[in-house]
Amino acid sequence: MAESLDTGSRSTGPLAQPGLNQLERVVDTFVAPEKTFLDIRRNASWWAPFLLGTVVTLLFTFCVDRQIGFENVAEANISRSPQAQERLNSMTEAQRSQTMRTIAATTKAFSYAYPVTSLIFAVVIAVILLVSFNFGLGATASYACYLAVWFYASLPLVLKYMLAVIAISAGASSERFELQNPIGTNIGWYLSSDVPLWMRTLLSSFDLFTIWTIVLLIIGCAAVAGVKRTSAAIVVVAWWIMTIIAFTAAAGMQS
Repeated sequence: MAESLDTGSRSTGPLAQPGLNQLERVVDTFVAPEKTFLDIRRNASWWAPFLLGTVVTLLFTFCVDRQIGFENVAEANISRSPQAQERLNSMTEAQRSQTMRTIAATTKAFSYAYPVTSLIFAVVIAVILLVSFNFGLGATASYACYLAVWFYASLPLVLKYMLAVIAISAGASSERFELQNPIGTNIGWYLSSDVPLWMRTLLSSFDLFTIWTIVLLIIGCAAVAGVKRTSAAIVVVAWWIMTIIAFTAAAGMQS
């Protein structure tokens, strides 16, 4: 009898509260992120943010294709790289035209295939988080939890590209359009092509939506791993800084 009463009292506790549905998770990521990430410990489903990201990415690519054109995207990319310009200038007109068509077609193909690329990228990121927190800090969260955290933490980037769709539809200039940096939410977007590529890459890394994502990633990792946010911040920010250094160095070599 006592055991029955004890079981009944536990069923009315916090653990018996119904979990969030997928829509509530998406909304709470923006307004109450800890609720979303704590719910991931109950159910590590990540299909909702992935599906939302896929739809927005394909819509963005379609708008770029129709409104700007991948030929213009290729020309803009070449104009930002002195090394690429030098190679093209050494070609004949026929070779240059063929090269530009190839670059445009390749960029277009990779852009439409980006949902697959983003899934592969997420899988790798989740492995890094698992190793960093479970082996580095002694956490016990599952791989699926870290994967879900990444997808939900990336929702601000989905919002960024939705704003880019609106900007393109409103007639954004094709001359300064950059596929990886489509709207002016970072200092690098405002710099001219005369500024060294490594400097533009470095300053573009500190994007408002990227910083938002990093903050959510810290909150999410702390929630699912059961560690302090300061510890989660050290791990996440350290990886972010290393990524920035790697991309900046690569841009420097292109210059």
